[in-house]
Amino acid sequence: MSSFKRDKKEEEDSGGNPYQNLDKTIVLQESRYFNQTPVNPRKCCLILTKVLYLLNQGEKFTTQEATEAFFATTKLFQSKDVMLRRMVYLCIKELSNLAQDVIIVTSSLTKDMTGKEDLYRAAAIRALCSITDSTMLQAIERYMKQAIVDKNPAVSSAALVSALHLSSTAPDLVRRWANEAQEAITSDNAMVSYHALGVVAGSRRNDKLSTVKLVTRLAKTNIKSPYALCLLIRLAAQLVEDDDSEASQPYIEFIECCLRHKSEMVIYEAAHALVNLRKTARDLAPAVSVLQLFCGSSKASLRLAGARTLARLTAKHPTAVAACAVDLENLISDSNRSVATLAVTTLLATGAESSVDRLMKQISSFVSEISDEFKIVVVRAIRRLCTKFPRKHQSLAAFLAGMLRDEGGLEYKAAIADAIIALVEENPDAKETGLAHLCEFIEDCEHTALAVRILHLLGREGPKSRQPSRYIRFIYNRVILESGPVRAAAVSAVAQFGAQRPELLPNIRVLLARCQLDDEDEVRDRAIYYSAILDTGDQQLINDYIVDVPKPNPVLLEKALRDHLATRPDEPFDLMSVPSEEELKESKEPIVEIEVRKPVQMSIEEIYTEQLSKIPGIERLGSLFKTNVPIDLTEAETEYRVRLLKHVYARHVVLQFECVNTLSDQILEQVHVRLECPPEYEIKSIVPCQKLVYDKPGSVFVVIEYPCAFLDSLGSFGATLEFVVKDCDPTTGAPDPGEGYADSYPLEEFEMGCSDQIRARAGVEDWEQTWDRAANAPEASDTFVLPQNDMGEAAKAVCEHLGLPKGAITGEAVKEIRGGGIFRGGAPVLVRARLAASSGGVTMKLAARSPREDVAQLLLAAVG
Repeated sequence: MSSFKRDKKEEEDSGGNPYQNLDKTIVLQESRYFNQTPVNPRKCCLILTKVLYLLNQGEKFTTQEATEAFFATTKLFQSKDVMLRRMVYLCIKELSNLAQDVIIVTSSLTKDMTGKEDLYRAAAIRALCSITDSTMLQAIERYMKQAIVDKNPAVSSAALVSALHLSSTAPDLVRRWANEAQEAITSDNAMVSYHALGVVAGSRRNDKLSTVKLVTRLAKTNIKSPYALCLLIRLAAQLVEDDDSEASQPYIEFIECCLRHKSEMVIYEAAHALVNLRKTARDLAPAVSVLQLFCGSSKASLRLAGARTLARLTAKHPTAVAACAVDLENLISDSNRSVATLAVTTLLATGAESSVDRLMKQISSFVSEISDEFKIVVVRAIRRLCTKFPRKHQSLAAFLAGMLRDEGGLEYKAAIADAIIALVEENPDAKETGLAHLCEFIEDCEHTALAVRILHLLGREGPKSRQPSRYIRFIYNRVILESGPVRAAAVSAVAQFGAQRPELLPNIRVLLARCQLDDEDEVRDRAIYYSAILDTGDQQLINDYIVDVPKPNPVLLEKALRDHLATRPDEPFDLMSVPSEEELKESKEPIVEIEVRKPVQMSIEEIYTEQLSKIPGIERLGSLFKTNVPIDLTEAETEYRVRLLKHVYARHVVLQFECVNTLSDQILEQVHVRLECPPEYEIKSIVPCQKLVYDKPGSVFVVIEYPCAFLDSLGSFGATLEFVVKDCDPTTGAPDPGEGYADSYPLEEFEMGCSDQIRARAGVEDWEQTWDRAANAPEASDTFVLPQNDMGEAAKAVCEHLGLPKGAITGEAVKEIRGGGIFRGGAPVLVRARLAASSGGVTMKLAARSPREDVAQLLLAAVG
């Protein structure tokens, strides 16, 4: 006993990870021990553990190494030791993706799967399904069906989980096991019932009617498994989302009934489903009451679940959450910082304007105790509060400035800077305060990227302030004290003041002259460049190259430059033909998240660039000007689903018809689209989709040349989908012998409008000056009587026709639309419309200015 204690103490003293410094070569040499007879089960388990550890740590095994280790492991089937055998199954599963000829162990695994030893059977099923390909699965189908309804819950659950994994590679085969899985739903074992429901629901996911029948039937039965009930609630909620008519009411009643279940898991799932339903108006009080009780629970997991769901609910229904304010305030001091952060952000989102100052005092001490990750969540909540209560900008800006002075990483400081920048841009009264705080911050800012961004903001907003000269000192200090990139940004910011404030121009010239002696090439070049432009005195030149410089999308700019060099290197490159970089706007329904994730943001043009590159001769069309939002040309529940994307170039448009075949017993070949075009259009080429199999999208491309006259580009198109149908086996997808038969499918008509051909944006702050500068350009104007009775609806309809964002609409009593953009080919255009109520509806006077008069006339024709 004493020796045992000594060994135990030595074990505690050593600590750490015993597998931390494993060497792959040594472990593979140790695996040769498996060939000995008899084997030591304990030693073999240790070696297998090392192999599994290396695989799960990302160690790269060559095919030969994996194959040798795999076949050495198979020698251990001779051992009857239960623990060793289960380790063998695990190792076979992990190595099967890397090794060759793994199918050789199928017979041994099938023997264990159908044997009498239950401890072997479940693990053997999992291993067998992981190494068997779709062609071999039919040989074990009978055994899988038997295993699904096996009396041993471990065996049944293993078979069902394996079926779930196989449904991604052999869905038609798994669909044949649905009857056995339905029988297993009524199992007394919670996990078996849950996994069985998952298999049945997965086999019906493309058949809405079958899913409705399944949910309706199971909602009336007494399912004992809380896991299965949670899944059933999710299925019912999805049906409500898909159908917001009265027919969905029974599903809502079922979910509300689950709020009274004895399992906390089911109660939470039901409450979560109710508060997240988007399409149905309902009473949220029962669900909110449940979540409120969770906030007062002694279990940290329930407090977190309640606070998290209430935080999400504030985005859509803040008034419903306001009743929980007392419970949420009690959570501010919760020992779990995640719960406390969610409580704080929810209170900030739901609190009244009068309670803002009190909340700021409450969370001032709280913020210093949490990590940067949680601080960012709080900062984002305060940012939304700035938008909600603009009159509180002084106290909110001061609080953010205090956080800015605290210690923190780049991401945390960037979140605070983003909040102050948003405050400056959205609230004119807060501009001076916000800029002052940012000026103070860049004096000690150690993050180059953040300093550059703030200098860019000062250059953009500083000249528009009441005392612009006060910011020049802060900016010029960066030229003296900071690194090269920051100095270069400061030069650009200084130039903005000289461009927009004539009274400061003499001083700005002196500063730029000093910057021309800088050590950095970039700083000197910018100073010389801006000085030369400012010395010309040409206001249009200054505006185009300093004040209002377009920013093209860098990814698409690179592609456009490559295409230009490959096809037309001797011609001048048109920068205006490249789509601009859109600023990412915050979601209208922000969701409070504890785990901060940064999804990769891609423009729609970037997403489809690779697909367009497959069209023969696409590079001859030039650079892509714009890709429009896809539109559906069929109903959602039809046998063939088609949606259209219009890829616009300077002289051509590529129509991409994305097609999906929803019939599992058919394969479509030689799929193309027959177009009925307006007479001025000319079809250049059609790229058909060679094969369209079940539930896998394919595209048909049609390249069309625009008419020479811009006014002729407006028109309607008719379209028919034409293809050759071949019947196939729904289970295997193999086509029946024969040539098939030709068939067609009519598609809805679609329009080529003005909005498809223009990259538009709302008017900027100096809109009046921009409009006046274009006074010499050709103008087209007309007066229209619009059919809408409401001015707001009429303004939105006009913006939709012209491709303008809804942010272009200003005014209350008299609506005004201010916007502009670039027409395909590079011609700029400005649009101004005034709407007023009249006895016959809404009257609008529309004016458009452009260097090309036909572009201005086209905008009027689009509305008329």
